[in-house]
Amino acid sequence: MATINIKSVLKELGINAVNSGVSSGNIWFKDSKKYIESYSPTDGKLIAKVSVASKADYDKVIKTAEKAFSEWKMVPAPKRGEVVRQIGDELRKHKNALGELVSYEMGKSLEEGLGEVQEMIDIADFAVGLSRQLHGLTMHSERFKHRMYEQYHPLGVVGIISAFNFPVAVWSWNSFLAWICGDACVWKPSEKTPLCSVACQHIVNRVFKKNNVPEGLSCIVNGDYTIGELLSHDVRVPLVSATGSTRMGKKVGEAVGARLGKSLLELGGNNAIIITPSADLNIVTVGAVFGAVGTAGQRCTSTRRLIIHESVYNEVKNKLVKAYGQLKIGNPLDRKNHVGPLIDTDAVKIYLSSIEKVKKEGAKEIVAGGVLKGKGYESGCYVKPCIFEAKNSYEMVQHETFAPILYLMKYKTIEEAIALQNGVPQGLSSSIMTTNLREAERFLSHEGSDCGIANVNIGTSGAEIGGAFGGEKETGGGRESGSDAWKIYMRRQTNTINYSSTLPLAQGIKFDL
Repeated sequence: MATINIKSVLKELGINAVNSGVSSGNIWFKDSKKYIESYSPTDGKLIAKVSVASKADYDKVIKTAEKAFSEWKMVPAPKRGEVVRQIGDELRKHKNALGELVSYEMGKSLEEGLGEVQEMIDIADFAVGLSRQLHGLTMHSERFKHRMYEQYHPLGVVGIISAFNFPVAVWSWNSFLAWICGDACVWKPSEKTPLCSVACQHIVNRVFKKNNVPEGLSCIVNGDYTIGELLSHDVRVPLVSATGSTRMGKKVGEAVGARLGKSLLELGGNNAIIITPSADLNIVTVGAVFGAVGTAGQRCTSTRRLIIHESVYNEVKNKLVKAYGQLKIGNPLDRKNHVGPLIDTDAVKIYLSSIEKVKKEGAKEIVAGGVLKGKGYESGCYVKPCIFEAKNSYEMVQHETFAPILYLMKYKTIEEAIALQNGVPQGLSSSIMTTNLREAERFLSHEGSDCGIANVNIGTSGAEIGGAFGGEKETGGGRESGSDAWKIYMRRQTNTINYSSTLPLAQGIKFDL
């Protein structure tokens, strides 16, 4: 049985049977005749309909966002941070309801849904402090009585394209930082989770209205890939942040690059854990299983590969088989279940196709997959997490499948293990399980993991907001959330001031008139 009343959740979040999915602040566009129907993968039921943006709607939104930016950039950054602080407080009030909606519309466990909203609260807190630290540098000039420094200015309208698997957190990573930097945001959510965007917009609007924030600072434009194309090609949008597949990201990067805009790409992962002879196998089991089956394998940081030393290979394999036998698969709103559904039946088809393809390549099935049927599985989106023994060179192992499929492979030396870890096109998250200091340090060195995230004795999934999040190679090279990721939402400027009564030139050049 589900542990929430979805009707009460929708009412609290301002969601009705039919919702506008296009908004410039409190201005909702309601004349659309096209809708996205949002079905829950949990039970297959229609939750609500959301209208989509037309080209004309999109243009109105961008114009409103431009106007909002011209006003918002003049507000001192700490004042902007205070508004974001209030958004964090509003999220605290509605954490349960929004977390429940995330779980019901996307299909991740209730604990993960609530955890995602907590990420939003955390990034709000981070952004508040950051609003007083948007600092540049002061440099010494080579010229007499000159001062040099650099500073950062608001950039403009930021386009945000987000994926279904984190339907609210990734938007907050971008928008909360963009807002304290002085930017306006236009959000194109995933068409698979549109209601989450409507709920977030209602929450933000209440705070913005109370603070007399200009309309259009926060905008949503629901729709299909064509809305993403409009953002990518629009010279009025200096930065497009896109989270999703590598295929999608390449298209966005190409379009934005062709107009010399800026792009922040957070794309696919093919993440591995190296398990060494000295590893604590109790930690290994927890990290590997959660990494592989959490969110039903639909995280960009999900564990796809285990690279296991031959001396502990059979022991690790046996522990995994035992752990997989204890997994409870079912309604994600029921806290006793470990694994919820895939996002939709199309994802199920990809899961089944991937299993057949990797079998044909020679992979050996250790824990069988399949689609669950019967009572509680009526949506057709529940699948069994499965395990295969496979080679790193297999095409399907090289490919990211957004499903709970885990591949095991052996290694003999740490050099071989690192080569296997790095031997995929993607470079997002990685981990090594070891109590050997030399192995750990080597994995973290320049000759170790080539990923944007490298962990020791924790899994590949999950990240704290204080660190920059992102990866290399086909993961796109972008960085979101913590550290100095804020800099991409601003334009950088170098300033030189001459406070002398002469004009000496750089490098000692003489130019006498």
